[in-house]
Amino acid sequence: MKNYIKGQYKRSIYKADNYVIGLFKVKDTNIEAMKEYINKTITFTGYFHELNEDENYLFYGEGIIHPRYGFQFQVNGYERIKPEDKEGIIAFLSSDLFSGVGEKLATRIVEALGEKALERILEDPSCLNLVPKLSTEKAEKIYHTLVQYEESHQTIVYLCELGFTMHDALKIYNTYYRNTITVLENNIYRIIDDIDNISFLTIDKLRQKFNIKDDDERRIKACIYYIMQELSFNQGDTYLIYEEILRGVIEYLKIIIDDSDFIIYLNELQLESKIVIENDKYYLKELYEAEINVARKIYKLVKIPSIKYQELDEYINALEKENNIKYNDKQKEAIIKALENNIVIITGGPGTGKTTIIKAIVKLYKELNNLSNNELNELVALLAPTGRASKRLSETTDMPAMTIHRFLKWNKELNQFGINEYNKANSKLVIIDEISMVDISLLDSLFKGLRNDIKLILVGDYHQLPSVGPGQVLKDLIDSNYIDTVYLKTLYRQDENSYIITLAHDINNETVDDRFLETFNDYQFIECNFQDVSSILESICKDLVDKGYNYKQVQFMAPMYRGENGINNLNKKLQNILNPKSPNKKEITYADTIFRENDKVLQLVNTPDENVFNGDVGVIEKIILANESSSGKNEIYINYDGNIVVFYPKDLVKIKHGFIISIHKSQGSEFDIVVMPIIHNYRRMLYRKLIYTGITRTKRKLILVGESEAFLIGINNKQEYLRKTDLLSKIKYNFS
Repeated sequence: MKNYIKGQYKRSIYKADNYVIGLFKVKDTNIEAMKEYINKTITFTGYFHELNEDENYLFYGEGIIHPRYGFQFQVNGYERIKPEDKEGIIAFLSSDLFSGVGEKLATRIVEALGEKALERILEDPSCLNLVPKLSTEKAEKIYHTLVQYEESHQTIVYLCELGFTMHDALKIYNTYYRNTITVLENNIYRIIDDIDNISFLTIDKLRQKFNIKDDDERRIKACIYYIMQELSFNQGDTYLIYEEILRGVIEYLKIIIDDSDFIIYLNELQLESKIVIENDKYYLKELYEAEINVARKIYKLVKIPSIKYQELDEYINALEKENNIKYNDKQKEAIIKALENNIVIITGGPGTGKTTIIKAIVKLYKELNNLSNNELNELVALLAPTGRASKRLSETTDMPAMTIHRFLKWNKELNQFGINEYNKANSKLVIIDEISMVDISLLDSLFKGLRNDIKLILVGDYHQLPSVGPGQVLKDLIDSNYIDTVYLKTLYRQDENSYIITLAHDINNETVDDRFLETFNDYQFIECNFQDVSSILESICKDLVDKGYNYKQVQFMAPMYRGENGINNLNKKLQNILNPKSPNKKEITYADTIFRENDKVLQLVNTPDENVFNGDVGVIEKIILANESSSGKNEIYINYDGNIVVFYPKDLVKIKHGFIISIHKSQGSEFDIVVMPIIHNYRRMLYRKLIYTGITRTKRKLILVGESEAFLIGINNKQEYLRKTDLLSKIKYNFS
């Protein structure tokens, strides 16, 4: 039997949509660890359609220890317990659920109909005629309220029995209400279109319960849309071509589909406003519209006349004296254009002074507009796409910075931004760092939330890897040639015996010479064949530990997950050195991974409500085993730079070991020491932009391990996957 607590709902502490934090008086439970709470009031959390104060419920779930709020009962399902005695039925009928029914009328109903009053009303509403002084109108209202109350509960139970979570069941019911079962029986795939975050895969598993055949048109059309989403987000494309969509659908469904039928399905999806077909390009509608919106916003910003500040050169000279610094001509150009134009791009590799320019722009903007510190914080926003990047931006500029999601006030439950086209931000100057990591959808959402006269400064490295999501925003914006772009090339952040920054620039300029095999204060290439890579990495790891470095300072990175020298295998070997098994450290096994106290872990998904983002690195602070935890399940507490987040077994799919991570996951971060293997076995992933991104993640020392020939092949290989995007042509169209 499922774990439960039985008792009385007292009141809510917090409500947001269907999410409730409330108080519950426990009367009974089958959970041994919960028996100490019988006849006590506890805090609970969960998703509910409706809760009535002082009504009795069965809550299914588990007790947990929240790292911030202490003990709570986490509800994953619930049942209403119907009142069975006279007093309970009177209290129920006189509750807020039945408006206009007071205690006296409720008492008359029970006296007239007995303790089976509720069942009698549902079976035959005319029985209410037996109640003295009860009007026909009020009798009908009581009946309809009771029916609706009963139907909603039974429908939600039905959805849960189908396999939906309580959270999803509530979203479905709150979308269709009394029509829920009718909608499911007519076309269960409709749920995918109407409700966020319920996937095709989830619905497709239920098709046999609704007698949907493998080649059902509804299934094929839903699959087309799903495959287009998968291809767009896995490949980073904003549009697709016919052949790849057809191939993906056939591979998933494992059926034959005629071209003529497939074209009809695609055209129907366009008529339903789910996709856009234009010039043999097939778009998800939201990506098509995102490119349109971004292109239009760019056009408007470029066309706004620039503002000329008097004596700006004198302000810059004074700032140079104040900070004992000398800006070069390109840096001055970037500062002036950023202050006078409504949109400008500043691009350059590591060590070219991008952060120095950001600090100068904000300082001069404050002085030119005579702003106080409070006014500056109100009108100027420093943004970055990830938590790591925003934290680094704040540290290097000594100013507040935040993620784009936080700036836009993202609501996780609704998957909506509080700052949008109908509620724009107050900011007048917005600076976005690491713009190469921003995908087209996020840029569209940001642009919608900004004023039409915003000053926008985009800062990034043209040669970095593009965003994880669809688009190649920075490349397309620069390649359009319509936005003022300042290229920073002069190197500053290096000394005579340093090489990292020089190497990064030599890679982009195609001027790498034999010096990459030499050793410098901040750089070393250890030549070896692929069979020796893992043992050398282990030796480097031991040496760094002996020298006092910890794994917050050191980051191993590799291009691929699989194989002997892949991330998955190397993580296990590095764990044995950096955090070996010990009787003093608790551990648990998940799939083929052993998570141990003090392990370094990598976050794989965005969880903004916990302030944790994809790519964040944390350390397992403690593990509480199931036989010791109040939840009865294993609990892992992970410290992300002071932010403690608890993970349960169901959450472990969101993390993996972070002793060595992918180069893609390192974007937006910097590490004191980076160790990176480069071998022929990685050849599928050895290309210039990837290697360049890995090299530029290091601040103090870079150690490359492997085959020099593989390194040269990689940095000379420009044949990365070219994303299919249409932003560039849409920008040009607006200016034509």
